[in-house]
Amino acid sequence: MGLNQKFPLLMELGAPGRRAYYLPDLDVPAKAVAELIPATFLRQDSAPLPELSELEVVRHYTGLSRRNHGVDVGFYPLGSCTMKYNPKVNEDLAFLPGFACLHPYQPDETVQGALQLMYELEQDLCEIAGLDRATLTPAAGAHGELTGQMLIKAYHQARGEGHRDEMIVPDAAHGTNPASAAMCGYKIVEVPSNARGGVSVEHLEDLIGPKTAGLMLTNPNTLGLFDEDILTISELVHAAGGLLYYDGANANAILGKCRPGDMGFDVVHFNIHKTFSTPHGGGGPGSGPIAVRDILVPFLPTPMVERGDGHGEGFFLDHHRPQAIGKVKGFHGNFLVLVRAYAYIRSMGPRGLKQASEDAVLSANYLMERLREFYHLPYQRACKHEFVLSARKQKAQGVTAQDIAKRLQDYGIHAPTIYFPLIVEEALMIEPTETESKAELDEFVDVMVTIAREVEESPQRLRTAPHHTVVGRLDETRAARHPIVRWHAKESAGEGPVNGG
Repeated sequence: MGLNQKFPLLMELGAPGRRAYYLPDLDVPAKAVAELIPATFLRQDSAPLPELSELEVVRHYTGLSRRNHGVDVGFYPLGSCTMKYNPKVNEDLAFLPGFACLHPYQPDETVQGALQLMYELEQDLCEIAGLDRATLTPAAGAHGELTGQMLIKAYHQARGEGHRDEMIVPDAAHGTNPASAAMCGYKIVEVPSNARGGVSVEHLEDLIGPKTAGLMLTNPNTLGLFDEDILTISELVHAAGGLLYYDGANANAILGKCRPGDMGFDVVHFNIHKTFSTPHGGGGPGSGPIAVRDILVPFLPTPMVERGDGHGEGFFLDHHRPQAIGKVKGFHGNFLVLVRAYAYIRSMGPRGLKQASEDAVLSANYLMERLREFYHLPYQRACKHEFVLSARKQKAQGVTAQDIAKRLQDYGIHAPTIYFPLIVEEALMIEPTETESKAELDEFVDVMVTIAREVEESPQRLRTAPHHTVVGRLDETRAARHPIVRWHAKESAGEGPVNGG
């Protein structure tokens, strides 16, 4: 079936009498449904479910999968999200029965292998972060941010400094940073960027005071630039009695090169699903472990994995932590995501992780240098794992960053992140990652150059893109305000059920 052809819903397929499964003959005494389920819960009419063969079901979902774009399909330069290839061996390890078949309520002595893996992963993350202890509980990056802010708040309150209610956030920060801090009751104080794309130290000095709880920072930041003043920033924050929080979304640019703890950061979250090669499509599951300096260890959430309980050398979950902020998630995090990350870290080793960062930075700078002639480059300096272009030049022709993103889809390439960070007009944030070949990068450059030329020759073609995808350009306002998320049957003359919205 061609991509532009109508793709029916399951509810529109099938025919009476078709079946995809067969149940075995009943080998227990039969009972009426009414004897087993109260009449209140029984339907009066049969559910309008389609009758389908197994082949129809398989073809339907296989067809849907072919309409999705992912890293296993094509180039996916989604800046700040790190959509890199995930080795399939990690999937095999995650689904070993000894991991996949565990239950979170099992006694500690029956899950020693899993606890050992968690303990060793914590140790690995602490070494990578340059910090003292870690928790694997947070379920995603933003959840890790929230947990980190709770730790900072608990630390200040324990010191009798609960009056510190201001969290400083750069103007180029991830949107979740101020949101996470606000959820902890902090007032957000925005610090502007300087001409080189880093935090303005001059403005920071004016903003820091006795009410400062801390500073949230990504380094490299969301512009893909390493903040050259990080040690000065750290000294300023600590001198004022605040703590420094590291957003680990971009940590995949510095592995083996430098550690957040050595920069002065007190708490770090890692986006396991970004940095350590775990699929994070479809909204999850993810993982946002937290690593902290020793002063924050007492406040880490329960439970913590410990080794040896005084009666042996086994591993156990410690739920008795009097200063802990409590539980931040049911059970112990998304365990199978942690298995994948552990497999990646151990298979890559220190040299492999370092090379991954080196390759990511090399790829980003290669693309930046090749594209700067055709698009505006706001910051004229070397980048790290990602960089931000501006479609300001194309906007003069009536073509926006969104138009360019839509046109890329016609060439089988996923769009980069657009309109972020907000301090760059018509932003195009591009992250090639370390997993793409030079040939793939060159193909992307060719397409971006072609689009830049199309802007000059036929801008209307971009304003109406995409032209060759399953779905054309949507009315995004209407889609957001009046979404059709439920199927309703309606009978047409001579036709079966159709999607009537």
